[in-house]
Amino acid sequence: MFDALCVLSFGGPDGPEDVMPFLRNVTAGRNVPDQRLAVVAKQYEQFGGRSPINDQNNALIAALAAEFSDFGIDLPIYFGNRNWQPYLTDTVQQMADDGITNALVLATSAFSSYSGCRQYRENLEAAAASVGPTAPGLHKLRLYYNHPGFVDAVVARVEETMVEGDRLVFTAHSIPNSMAQWCDYEEQLKEIAGLVATRIGSSSPRGHAPEWDLAYQSRSGPPHIPWLEPDISDHLTELCDQGYSDVTVVPLGFISDHMEVMYDLDVLAAETAASIGLTMRRAATVGTHPHFVRAIRELVQEKIDNAPALWVGHSGPWPDPCPDGHCLAPTG
Repeated sequence: MFDALCVLSFGGPDGPEDVMPFLRNVTAGRNVPDQRLAVVAKQYEQFGGRSPINDQNNALIAALAAEFSDFGIDLPIYFGNRNWQPYLTDTVQQMADDGITNALVLATSAFSSYSGCRQYRENLEAAAASVGPTAPGLHKLRLYYNHPGFVDAVVARVEETMVEGDRLVFTAHSIPNSMAQWCDYEEQLKEIAGLVATRIGSSSPRGHAPEWDLAYQSRSGPPHIPWLEPDISDHLTELCDQGYSDVTVVPLGFISDHMEVMYDLDVLAAETAASIGLTMRRAATVGTHPHFVRAIRELVQEKIDNAPALWVGHSGPWPDPCPDGHCLAPTG
C-alpha cells in the first residue's frame, strides 16, 4: 500500500548567504521588516550562519535506513522542508518522477499544534496540488509524543545528563494562546514530562520522582499577544529565588538540537543561569537515539504491517487521521 517514507521538517539555512532568504520564507505573509529579521539573523551568525537542522535530519534518515534494512522494510526515504531546501514541493515532484504512488510522511514534531501538525498537513496538500495528478498520496504518520520509544529516548537522554538532586525543567517552543486553545499541546507536554520524571524516579537511589516544571522558549511576535508561559529564563530566575541550585533542562518539545535549542538554551538560558549562580545542565534531544529510531520504525509498521499502535500514559494513541477542527491556526 505504501512505497516510500518522506521525512518532513522545518528547514534551516545551509550558510550565511541563506539566512535572510530563509527568514523571509519563515515569515512570508506576516509583513515582518528586514530590520527585525536582521536581529534574528545575528543568532545564526553566532553559529557560522548555518543551522544544524538539515544535517541532523539527514543523520536521522541514515539511521532509519539502517533500521529499515535490519527489519526488512523496503521503503526509500525522501526528505523535504517547509522553509528551505530541499523544499517539499521539489521532493514530492521527485517522488512522482520516481514512480512513488503512496508515501508515508514523518513530520519532525511530536506534539499537537497548528505549526507542528495541521500546517504540515496543509504543506502536504499544497505540494501535491502543485505537482498535480502524478503526485503520490501523502499520509502523515500520527503524532508520537506518547509512543514508548519516544519516551524511552527522552528518559535515556535525561539519565545521560542529570545529577541526583537536580530539579528537572522541561521546555518546549512557546505558542500563542490563540493557537494553544485549539490543541492539546500543553496537556501532552505535561503528561509526558510527568511520565519521564516518574521513570527517572524509579531508577533513582531516592526511589521517587524528581521535582519538575514545564517552561517555554523561543517566543516571537508582538509582545502584547499572549503566548504560553513561563519563559525558561524567567523560570530559572524564579527557581533560584526559591533556593534551588541545580537544574537539568530537558528540551522535550524538540526532536533535534537545532538552532532554537542551541541558542535559546545553550546561550540565553545558560547565560541567565550563570548570572544568578544556578548550575544548569542541558539534556540532549532524542536525535538519533536507537529508542527513537525504533519508535519511527514501529510507527511505519503500524501502516505497512497492521502492527498494533503502541502508546504509554493515559490519553491513548493519537487518532489517525487527525480529528477535524483540531490544531487550528491562531486567531488575531
